[in-house]
Amino acid sequence: MNSLSPTKPIYIDEYDYPLADERIAKFPLERRDASKLLVYKSNSIVESTFSEIAGFLPDKCLLVYNNTRVIQARLVFRKETGARIEVFCLEPLTPADYAQSLGATNECVWKCMVGNLKKWKEGTLEKQLDISGKSCLFKADLLQSKGNTHTVHFSWDNADVHFADILENAGELPIPPYLHRKTEESDLTTYQTVYSKIKGSVAAPTAGLHFTPEVFESLKPKQIEIEELTLHVGAGTFQPVKTKDVAEHLMHTEVIAVQRDTIFHLKEKLGSIVAVGTTSVRTLESLYYIGIDLTPNPSPKVEGDLNIIGLHVSQWKPYETEGCISVADALQNILDYLDRTGQHVLRAETQIMIKPGYEFKIVDVMITNFHQPKSTLLLLVSAFVKGNWKKIYDYALGNDFRFLSYGDSSLLFRE
Repeated sequence: MNSLSPTKPIYIDEYDYPLADERIAKFPLERRDASKLLVYKSNSIVESTFSEIAGFLPDKCLLVYNNTRVIQARLVFRKETGARIEVFCLEPLTPADYAQSLGATNECVWKCMVGNLKKWKEGTLEKQLDISGKSCLFKADLLQSKGNTHTVHFSWDNADVHFADILENAGELPIPPYLHRKTEESDLTTYQTVYSKIKGSVAAPTAGLHFTPEVFESLKPKQIEIEELTLHVGAGTFQPVKTKDVAEHLMHTEVIAVQRDTIFHLKEKLGSIVAVGTTSVRTLESLYYIGIDLTPNPSPKVEGDLNIIGLHVSQWKPYETEGCISVADALQNILDYLDRTGQHVLRAETQIMIKPGYEFKIVDVMITNFHQPKSTLLLLVSAFVKGNWKKIYDYALGNDFRFLSYGDSSLLFRE
């Protein structure tokens, strides 16, 4: 077992359930908010539709969603031999900032997955593009490989073209692999939330796909407030736990960004926080541990008044760290840090793994879809409902709920 993980083993086989292919929603419903809604509260289940969710949410709560937008990250090249090479952009390396890399005008470097790698050991891949009347020769060079990921240098010969333009013109929206179908034109709309705006994800934060302008309008009479944050979803979200013991699973790292005003609002509304999706949950819970790292050091060994370990939440951080400060103090530490450094946005990374035994610090209610067997997302759900996930999933399976990204929704109240 990993010495940095909790001592009590958790076996992933205990988080398995039968999911027949016909239960996986291959396409969304025509109306986003017409999906079924399972409401779990105090060990009881009520069934409704998503359009009625406002009636189940607490008055004056704070709803927090992930505003990330899925990029058309799958690029296909053809070698002179006719071999098809697929390059799947995962995250930017140079520049490392998503906005800067997507805004690059001549070159950039990304971490990628490569399909049919055996046919691309060397040489430059090329693709002639026409982007809004601008001619562009787009090239890809393989720099190095590490495990299943590869460093790819992209370059193009037209400075009037941004990398984001290339992806939108030549890229394909990467719908989940378990849908077992090709991306269709409709996915360009349906696989984005209505509030998506910050480009960077390779998978949608799917709990938010059910929201419509009408649903947001229905929240107003209950004085429900709204905040947004950003976590760019990586391909690791589809990675099943393949180890027998969860402690041996390596969690993926994702980039998060939270506005200072949002953190202030969270501090004001503690006790009534509703997270839309597991990505929002992971971001919000990570804030507590970032706040601990930003605790003022009474006897610093280096210049300055902060003992900053780094704005990165490691996989097992919650299980190694005593809850030594209150959530309000942790959030205040972040606010003080941002004020002192003149920043308006907290930018960090999280590798947090939320599994049974985790003690939630910030999130009180969660909106989420139904997740794959043996997945880290199912572990998170189990932690949230104190192990009662089987009751919830048995009900969903027995009452014709649709599963996974384009499936139905659940509203879970923390036990």
